Amino acid sequence: MHPSDFDEIYTLMEASFPVSEMRSYGGQKALLDNPSYRIFTEQEASGRIMGFLAAWEFPLLRFVEHIAVNPATRGGGIGFKLMDSYLARSDKPVLLEVEPPAGELEQRRIGFYERLGFHLNPYDYVQPPLRTGQPDLPLRIMTYPRPIRLSEFQLYREILYTEVYKTAVSRSR
Repeated sequence: MHPSDFDEIYTLMEASFPVSEMRSYGGQKALLDNPSYRIFTEQEASGRIMGFLAAWEFPLLRFVEHIAVNPATRGGGIGFKLMDSYLARSDKPVLLEVEPPAGELEQRRIGFYERLGFHLNPYDYVQPPLRTGQPDLPLRIMTYPRPIRLSEFQLYREILYTEVYKTAVSRSR
């Protein structure tokens, strides 16, 4: 990945996510050296990045950590295209984290993923902080292509905590 592409992706990440849901610039850039971490982009003919999907790929599952679309072109199908293309790459289960469906915006996001075939699972889940000084973040796990059993959730959570967040499972609630 060209350094200017990463800068463009990080700028889009900053416009799309609260600080509590993203790493520092250096922390995010360091992930590019991790063989389990990949970034997929959708670009204009000029090369400008219109959207990206950042994911982790493990033997048992794939985890979509971030997906974002340029605010000027949201609603134009870019996010759907990125996610649909990613889902078609493998038969492994795909997980992602979402905010609980407390408000209209959260419900719309969940609906977007449900239209792609994801299922909202009922298990309590906490995202460990991505930056020092940030609190744990209560979220929910969505899975594709089907809902998961509690035993699968516990295994998948352990993989995420160990490989993505570099923390112990004991912090879960």
